[in-house]
Amino acid sequence: MKTIFETDREFICDIQAPCFRDLSPEETGFIRAGKTQVLFRKGDNLTKQGAFTSYVLFLAKGLAKQYLEGDSSKTFNLRIIRSGEFLGLSAVFSENKFGYSASALTDCQAFLIEKETIAKVIKQNGLFGFSLARRYCEQNNNLLSVIQDLNYKQMNGRLAGTLLYLDSLRSEAPDIFQFLSRKDLADFAGISTESAVKLLKLFEKDGLIELDEKDVILKNHGSLSEISKRG
Repeated sequence: MKTIFETDREFICDIQAPCFRDLSPEETGFIRAGKTQVLFRKGDNLTKQGAFTSYVLFLAKGLAKQYLEGDSSKTFNLRIIRSGEFLGLSAVFSENKFGYSASALTDCQAFLIEKETIAKVIKQNGLFGFSLARRYCEQNNNLLSVIQDLNYKQMNGRLAGTLLYLDSLRSEAPDIFQFLSRKDLADFAGISTESAVKLLKLFEKDGLIELDEKDVILKNHGSLSEISKRG
């Protein structure tokens, strides 16, 4: 992680996100005064599960993956974090520790905003608070969906759902599969790497996908959706 100063060419002059447009000039000043701009290199940790936090992280540029860490080297991927998203919103309300880890899939530029600053603006600006609450609820709904899939779907359904989810990000990240290993795909589906590799080859044999080195090209979205629904 590297702090970016105004004299650096990577410096971003302002936070470009819809929710920040609801702020008054005074509130924008609070945010500017309470933030630090940083650069994370590919592979760096943006957050670490269980680590103390006094800030909320806003991803200005780049892609990252959010995941849970289990015993030993076991992990479970939750979602892809894109530009314009927040990490650590729970720190504003109650939690002082990150409940998950996140690592950079590409070089990422982010703003670290003191949680007291965010809390102060939320109390003053209802529209801003509503926007953050909506984002927080969306993240919780995503977690519930992940838990449901793990409990009720079989391996092929989980992997099909993973491929559809990642493919839906291509409009913003055309090379999304290039940033992910086969283990990453397996960790999104909650299965072993070996099982993921076997299922990918089976999907390819059935004409559902095409494998091109690390890339996965979906050829039959309808059939994959049915597999994902049936579980």
